[in-house]
Amino acid sequence: MPATATAPTRRVPRQERSRRRVEDLLDAAARLVVERGVEALTTRDIALAAEVPVAGLYQYFADKEDVLLALAQRDMDEMDTQVAADLATLEMLSMWTLVRTTMSAYVEVYRRRPAFVEIYLRGRTNVAVHRFGREHNARTATMLREFAVEAGIAPPDLRPDVALLAVETGDRVFQLAYEHDRSGNRKIVEEGMVMVAAYLERYATPEGLRGIRR
Repeated sequence: MPATATAPTRRVPRQERSRRRVEDLLDAAARLVVERGVEALTTRDIALAAEVPVAGLYQYFADKEDVLLALAQRDMDEMDTQVAADLATLEMLSMWTLVRTTMSAYVEVYRRRPAFVEIYLRGRTNVAVHRFGREHNARTATMLREFAVEAGIAPPDLRPDVALLAVETGDRVFQLAYEHDRSGNRKIVEEGMVMVAAYLERYATPEGLRGIRR
């Protein structure tokens, strides 16, 4: 699965030293987001935490929003990789296993990346992050629809808006599950899996209805 969101335009470091500096800046920003939240983050604090001159930060990032989007992009790429790896291990593919596996992969990345929870699930009051999240959802819906059709668990005429509604619903489930607990409310996530799968099963092929929901 390819990355599902377009990275913001910025200077791409070519030398290893420059790439390492960018990663240091992103790692520092991630730590500060976990400690202080999205709204309190400043470019000056990021530079200080990374032991980089403020001017050095602006060589690679235009502003705070640019840093946040770069963090979101990095973690979304990891999420896409996790989803692809987990789907590849399935012995039986159905709408239920597709939904369960995809949403479980998200939970795993949220566990590894607490800053992603703050930025992506709790930081949507930031206009840039909110827009980026909606674009990501649209791309994810397109990707998963194509995957389901190719796998034969969804018909070729499955409407794109059906896939988008399923992804947006799952996204809202995660927002609720992680609203007050950074580790997430597993019961809400599990109920969300059942709800999204039940909706998609209305449009599934006979092959897509295989499997027992647990």
